[in-house]
Amino acid sequence: MPKISIIVPVYQVEKYLEKCVNSILGQTFTDFELILVDDGSTDHGPEMCDQYAKQDARVKVIHKKNGGLSDARNAGIDVAQGEYLGFVDSDDYIAPDMYELLYRDITKENADLAICGIYDVYEGHEPKQKPVIHKVMDQQTAIKVIFEGNIISVHAVNKLYRRQIFTKLRYPVGKYHEDSFVILDVLEQCQKIVVDSQQKYFYYHREGSINTEHFSSSQFDFIEAWVKNGERLASMYPQLADVGRQRICFANFMVLDKLIRGQAEHEYAETKKIVHYLRSNFGFIMRNPIFTKQRKISMILLMLSLRLYRIPVMIQKKHNS
Repeated sequence: MPKISIIVPVYQVEKYLEKCVNSILGQTFTDFELILVDDGSTDHGPEMCDQYAKQDARVKVIHKKNGGLSDARNAGIDVAQGEYLGFVDSDDYIAPDMYELLYRDITKENADLAICGIYDVYEGHEPKQKPVIHKVMDQQTAIKVIFEGNIISVHAVNKLYRRQIFTKLRYPVGKYHEDSFVILDVLEQCQKIVVDSQQKYFYYHREGSINTEHFSSSQFDFIEAWVKNGERLASMYPQLADVGRQRICFANFMVLDKLIRGQAEHEYAETKKIVHYLRSNFGFIMRNPIFTKQRKISMILLMLSLRLYRIPVMIQKKHNS
């Protein structure tokens, strides 16, 4: 049996798939199986997957009808044979030693979860480096760090999981931001977590991806996920209630920004609810050290008017375009 099962959902990504798969097959850690899950692609992705399987015995391919990212990940989990599980999105790529780093950390510390850092990659922009930390954490500390989000994110893809975590757990089909919906389910099963925030995963923000597409109502799932997480966290660890509240505020900011970038803020009644929630948390946001100076300036503008808040959002959009 392979030590690691790496699961890659594949859907309409023929332009990016070669770079993704080659970055995995070129890992310095070689004891893995690569499960490519063709989620009903209509481009050349399915043929490319089959060709990889012919070239490398570590590659397995699943062909299925389209069910979305969560459904594809779940299909991969169902057939995975590895002692540990990892996920890579098919339009991203990874550093050659990512899984060597994660495997060394999780086995050395006998941990349930190992995490590395992420580069956010935008076309035409140099990825930003973040501070590096290396810590072994208990459950409560890891929840705090991940919820705060400044060093380590909730993404599924920059992690190596002990397989038993997914004995019953699966990703929610039909939900956007599926990683946010399951992060507490994952961490509740972890007693020891190793964080090495060296950036080894390259998260490519492509046009038409979940982070850059025109606004759709599915984006409200992000707020739903963090409201649920906040409520559960307050019950699990009352002393971390403010951490959950901070993340709910962050989710509202993110969705409001996407509404504005998609020029859809006047199309949804939820916009008023988001603005009301953020304004009602003005003092909390301004006192919270997790929110950046720029975010606090934006919050002041929002207290004055949504029209003024729109200005820095559109400036940032232009900068990233």
